[in-house]
Amino acid sequence: MRLDDELVAPLRAVAERFALPKVRVLHLPPREAVQAARRAGRGEFCLLELDDGTPGAAYVMLDDDHEALLLGHGAEALAGADALALAASFGAARGARRVVAWAALGALSRWLVERAGLEVPRGGDPWGRPAPLPGEHLGMVGLFTPMVAPLLQAGLRLTVLELQPELAGRRDALTVTLDPAALQDCPRIVCTATTLINGSLEALLPHLRHARHLALLGPSAGCLPDALFARGVTQIGGRWITDPAGAIDAVRAGRGLGEVSRKFAFSRDDWPGCRALLERL
Repeated sequence: MRLDDELVAPLRAVAERFALPKVRVLHLPPREAVQAARRAGRGEFCLLELDDGTPGAAYVMLDDDHEALLLGHGAEALAGADALALAASFGAARGARRVVAWAALGALSRWLVERAGLEVPRGGDPWGRPAPLPGEHLGMVGLFTPMVAPLLQAGLRLTVLELQPELAGRRDALTVTLDPAALQDCPRIVCTATTLINGSLEALLPHLRHARHLALLGPSAGCLPDALFARGVTQIGGRWITDPAGAIDAVRAGRGLGEVSRKFAFSRDDWPGCRALLERL
């Protein structure tokens, strides 16, 4: 089974026993906020709200996805839609439709976690423990800009896999490359959760399988992680929205989710599994 389909499968199992909530609305950041974020090298996210208030976030700045969402999925366009059907379309969807499907998948995943009463652990060190030592070679999929300077100052080597050719090159201990094979000797790797939305993660995983620590990070990392853990990911972390109403206001104003969320992380060892969650319901 393809990874996309495996990520949706647990939600189908839940729907066999329970009526899942439908979509209330899709909230989008304004066009000018996304334009400013591109200039600043930041990300912007949409928020899909279920009819019980449960939120699901997804990155909206791939290609022209945000513009397509503004034109085709305005604030009320998805009201009353079947959230599971949207999530189930994830594997076949492309572009803006895939963004919406991912947001629905994330919202339903959160709905299950909350209904099962699972405590969501706070995020820790994305590089795992013990802390990396000077000289260690770390890998990164997607440029997590705030992380780079502290890692280099600590004497670590860093190889970053990027899609943008203009970023490629080597500067002292930092290498930016377009070749995923360059990560094969990195014992620890952090990977942007955006690779789930753009569909690149499945092809990348064979190049990352040698890492003893592989963390999938970002506000879009809101799925049930069983299939990811089975394929070699050791940690998944993102932003757990603590104030859903505030998050809606923040997204619609283009302020980001930092003040209305906290970091969370599940490791492969502390995640109970979807089957255990179902047994709690």
